[in-house]
Amino acid sequence: MNIQVKTVHFTADQKLIDFVNKKVPKLDIYFEGIIGAEVTMKVVKPETVNNKLAEIKLSIPGSDYLFAEKQADSFEEAIDLAVEAIRKQLTKFKDKLKDK
Repeated sequence: MNIQVKTVHFTADQKLIDFVNKKVPKLDIYFEGIIGAEVTMKVVKPETVNNKLAEIKLSIPGSDYLFAEKQADSFEEAIDLAVEAIRKQLTKFKDKLKDK
């Protein structure tokens, strides 16, 4: 799986990029054949609560893509929430494929 990490309005440290590269590939467990993932992290309105936004756009065969966007106090938490949302979408997508 090809993972692209983009940051908006800040520069991510290596620990954060490593965290993304550790969490996102685990989605392969739920659906084999994921083409790639685009992870975008943004700081929304600095100095406010829940100002870290994580978006995951997952390219899969047979469909355009799956998308999840989550906001939290930290990027790690937002990424965890977004990965969980994508996992649920992948499970539903896989069930639809089985029904066909």
